[in-house]
Amino acid sequence: MTVSQDLSIISLISQASVLVQLVMGLLAGLSLVSWYWIFRKSFQIRSARNKTNTFERDFWSGGDLNSLFQSAAAARHETGGMERIFESGYREFTKLRGKSHDHAAIIDGARRAMRATYQREVDDLEAHLAFLASVGSVSPYIGLLGTVWGIMNAFRGLSNVSSATLAQVAPGIAEALVATAIGLFAAIPAVVAYNRFAHDIDRISIRFESFMEEFSNILQRQLR
Repeated sequence: MTVSQDLSIISLISQASVLVQLVMGLLAGLSLVSWYWIFRKSFQIRSARNKTNTFERDFWSGGDLNSLFQSAAAARHETGGMERIFESGYREFTKLRGKSHDHAAIIDGARRAMRATYQREVDDLEAHLAFLASVGSVSPYIGLLGTVWGIMNAFRGLSNVSSATLAQVAPGIAEALVATAIGLFAAIPAVVAYNRFAHDIDRISIRFESFMEEFSNILQRQLR
């Protein structure tokens, strides 16, 4: 076997020690799972943003609130987060308005209903972000563990050699460094995706909160 063959990626992985191969396999698995959630969260956040834009356009076009409510209730599983917040708030508002004449209690009840739905929507958007953050922070250290172990094995193998050469040391160190490379390959996309998704979710949640305040003011005006 030539040196170039020994230093090919596939050869380095196949010739690595069992522990280093386990580390590489773990990192590869973490990378695959993180990419799965990266694509899933990307589609979910894009859908949430588009549905929010559509509902805001319909809501502020001056349509009847009862019509919007009936439409949201009829297609609940296809609506977006802001539309579900509107539905829960307006349902509580109409229910309390028929039972109480205390305007403050009616508005407070509608706000609580919207706040509960808001929390569920944001929690759903933030689901599995912690996994991406964990992969981004832990993967380099897992890769470093494999690298340290591989380098230790490489130097132990030289203990019975009277004179070590670069050709003897290079394959062992190279296979150890592959673990670090795989760790970085798993960590970098996860960190970038986490930061991007956290920013997008924060912007969507701000829009939800702004809508709740504005809608509460509209409901308050309807009680006058």
